[in-house]
Amino acid sequence: MLQSAAVFSKVGTFKLELPPANIEILAGVRWGAIDAFPTPAYWLFQIFERRLTGGPPNYKLGRTLAEELGACLLGGHGISADVGIAAYKRLKSEGIFELNADASEQRIFDLLLSPLDVFGRQVRYRFAAQKARYLSGGLELIHGAPVNCTGRVLREWLVTLPGVGLKTASWIARNWMGADDVAILDIHILRFGQAIGLFDRSLKVERDYLKLEEQFLAFSAGMDTKPSELDAVIWHEMANSPFAVREMTRAAESKTISSTKVRRQVRDRNQLTLI
Repeated sequence: MLQSAAVFSKVGTFKLELPPANIEILAGVRWGAIDAFPTPAYWLFQIFERRLTGGPPNYKLGRTLAEELGACLLGGHGISADVGIAAYKRLKSEGIFELNADASEQRIFDLLLSPLDVFGRQVRYRFAAQKARYLSGGLELIHGAPVNCTGRVLREWLVTLPGVGLKTASWIARNWMGADDVAILDIHILRFGQAIGLFDRSLKVERDYLKLEEQFLAFSAGMDTKPSELDAVIWHEMANSPFAVREMTRAAESKTISSTKVRRQVRDRNQLTLI
C-alpha cells in the first residue's frame, strides 16, 4: 500500500505518494515510514517540501571559485558553520579573494587570529596557522582550475591544493557547480547511512571515501533524487534541530532505523501531514 502525505504551501495543498514502507530501494535498505525519522521516505518528503515551499536550493557561498575555496576550507571538521562563515566574511571584506590581492600566509593568519564576532559573541578561530597556510597556497593556484568540466574532474584538481581532501573538494564542487556526481560525506551522512543499513560500519570516510560515495550516489538514484539535494536537506535538519542530531546518533549507534515519529523542532516548519 502506497504511503501518502501532504505538503501545504501558499498556493494549495500537494499530495505526495511514496512506495510502501517495506519496499527496498537497494538491497537491505527499505523506504520505511514517511513519518519515522530518519527513514529514506522521511527525507524524500523533506526534499519535496522544500522544492514546493522554499524554491530551488542555492549552494554557492562565494561569487568566484576563489571565494568558494575560502568558504569551504575555513569551515569543516572542528569548526562550526557559523564560525567558518564569520571567518570567510572577514577575509572577503579585506579583499583576500580578489585577483592579485595580498593573500600571504602571514596576512591571512593575522586576520584569523583576531576574535570573530559570531552573533554578538567573540569567538577565536581554531587552526588559524594551519588554515592560513592552506588557504594562501590554494589561492596561488586556484586560477588554474579546469573549466567546463564535471564535478569529479574539478574535484580531482582541487585535491591537489594544500589542505583540500576529498570531502572539502566535493563540497566546493557541489557548491560551485551544483555537481551531482560527487557526495559530501560528513558525519551526518555517515550516521544516516549506517542507521538505514546503507553503509557498512567497517567503512571509514578517511579510508573508504570513494566506496561510500558510490553507495550514496546509487542510493540517491534509487530514490530518484539529486545527491546534492539529499545531502543539503539532511545537513539543514541536523543544523537546526537538536532532536534530529540526537535521534540520528541514537539510530546509528543502535544499528536500527528509528521508529520515532516526527517531532518537529526545526524553525518555522510544520508541514508533515499523513493522509
